[in-house]
Amino acid sequence: MMNTLALAVALAMDAFAVSIASGVALKTVSPRQTFRLAWHFGLFQAMMPVIGWSAGLTVRSHIEAYDHWIAFALLVYVAQGMLRSAFKGEKNDTEAKDPTKGVTMVMLSVATSIDALAVGLGLSMINVSIWTPALIIGLVAGMFTTVGLHLGKWIGSVSQLSRWAEMTGGIVLLGIGLNILREHGALPFL
Repeated sequence: MMNTLALAVALAMDAFAVSIASGVALKTVSPRQTFRLAWHFGLFQAMMPVIGWSAGLTVRSHIEAYDHWIAFALLVYVAQGMLRSAFKGEKNDTEAKDPTKGVTMVMLSVATSIDALAVGLGLSMINVSIWTPALIIGLVAGMFTTVGLHLGKWIGSVSQLSRWAEMTGGIVLLGIGLNILREHGALPFL
């Protein structure tokens, strides 16, 4: 159980960082936005290990070749939007794109849960049942997302920090993407 919890916390770190960046971008967070992001991040974090576990060894070689590039591209796409907004000095909150809606939310959910897919593949190789770990991984990701979103909201609400925090959020997303590439050996110089 402790190993599963440690694994869930490790997998939730990307979701936590992305939710902080999302809170910074939003500046004000409604309960509905909190639920949407926490639900989707938790759901995707729980589903991906199940999908990976189900796929097992049959598709592993096909997925491993490019999964890190997909996650990187999705994170770069969202990060560039945050950085552009920060550099434009966008003051109108209604113009800011809501990362808890639509395609952006799905892209962030997939990007932050690709590692969970690999974990599911690994668990299938050692014949571990996936259902309890998947539930714990999803719940932990949902909790970390909720905390991160509200922490980001608080950081974004401090008007002097808002622009810098949004810029930092975009840079953090780029850093997460580069770290994913580094972990998969795509950037050996890092």
